[in-house]
Amino acid sequence: MSGKVWLNGELVDPERAVVSVFDHGMLVGDGVFETIKVTRGEPFALTRHLRRLAGSAEGLGLPEPDHDALAQGVLEVLAAAPKWPLARIRITYTSGPGPLGSDRGDDGPTVSIIAAEQKPFPATASVAVVPWTRNERGAIAGLKTTSYAENARALAYARARGGGEAIFGNSVGDLCEGTGTNIFVVRGGRLVTPPLSSGCLAGVTRGLVLEWCGGEEEDVPLDELHRVDEAFLASTTRDVQPIGLIDGAALPAAPGPVTAGAMEAFAKRAAELMDP
Repeated sequence: MSGKVWLNGELVDPERAVVSVFDHGMLVGDGVFETIKVTRGEPFALTRHLRRLAGSAEGLGLPEPDHDALAQGVLEVLAAAPKWPLARIRITYTSGPGPLGSDRGDDGPTVSIIAAEQKPFPATASVAVVPWTRNERGAIAGLKTTSYAENARALAYARARGGGEAIFGNSVGDLCEGTGTNIFVVRGGRLVTPPLSSGCLAGVTRGLVLEWCGGEEEDVPLDELHRVDEAFLASTTRDVQPIGLIDGAALPAAPGPVTAGAMEAFAKRAAELMDP
């Protein structure tokens, strides 16, 4: 990372971007965030990301973020950043400093915006199914929170087994999501992704794939994942990434024809609309 950091409305040097050790984002993971792809200095789908940030904040009972201030902060950080061909913006919004427990403090939220270069992902993904489940009925189900220890543990599990992403089922045995991705599979020639009721995040890229590529939401038994002919990951920084290996077993094609069509359609529309 280089350039400037936007912290609580002020653009500062990275070494001055200091957050209190009493901040509840650090103490108990009480916060939400967004990651936004940046192509040639321009953020992609910024409005959708800020809308989802507000939804996640509301889900945690945090005050509504200032949409206009955050949008301006993103532009200021990007103006001060190197001109990377591909980058990512991270907006973090926490409940702010608080006591050494779960009760929140009264000082108000902490907000930061940082930018960093994004290296391209491999042409195909290798995934591993983890033995832990998403709780589709939990208090933070479907929210993009800073409580990411479960994801960090799952990703380490997957990497130890040769995977670049971990895949979760949910508590009723259905396919759910990855640690930072949504997953699509092809069933009988149809493009399918788990519904939000599965506990998965309402990914911005997921939503655009459904709109632009004709996908459907449908419960998929987790054990069916090992029998599909095509599957792909969708995320802000990956766009549409074909899955080549699932638990070490190769899929027949990566990308298969349905996935290739989705990749082409997504790339075409994303090139036309930077803030769809």
